Amino acid sequence: MGKFSEILTKEQILVATEEALRRFGVAKTSVTDVAHILNVSHGTIYRHFKSKSELLEGVTEKWLDEKIINPLTDVCNDTSMNGPKHLQAYIQTLIELKHHFAREDEEMFKMYAKVTEEAADLIYKHINHITDQMSQIITRGGKKTEESSRLAHAIFYATIRFHHPSHAYEWKSPTIYNEFLDVWDLIEKGLK
Repeated sequence: MGKFSEILTKEQILVATEEALRRFGVAKTSVTDVAHILNVSHGTIYRHFKSKSELLEGVTEKWLDEKIINPLTDVCNDTSMNGPKHLQAYIQTLIELKHHFAREDEEMFKMYAKVTEEAADLIYKHINHITDQMSQIITRGGKKTEESSRLAHAIFYATIRFHHPSHAYEWKSPTIYNEFLDVWDLIEKGLK
């Protein structure tokens, strides 16, 4: 037990925490559960994370980066599109990713929704990352840099119903995609 705890990394703890969350759920997972998976004492976990809340924030940040930001970065950097169609592809990817994980990775999505309510700094960082990428797309589409940032934030919040975890219960509606297309139609007209 001692040797492993000396070389234990934050990354290993975060991976084990994901495993515990998927196994036990966000409400029932404890730091002790994570320690058992790693075969260390719970005190070893606390050397890297001050509290369960900090641990959940770390897992959420890792999950958001890997599952949401990385695929969105690929869409942002795709030079085969430009203008409103590129922005629409970006927003649709954001929506599809969130809907996918709400259905297919329920425990991690619940953890993300819980942390969304408690960790404002992490969520602002996540939102700023997304709106910065949207702003890049808007700028490449011909808008001035100052204007693109304002537009990116407005579009993000105009579409929030389709990608914010507090609206996940609405995503099962058979009309949700058409409702997004109606909102997007207004946004696209406004961009022109």
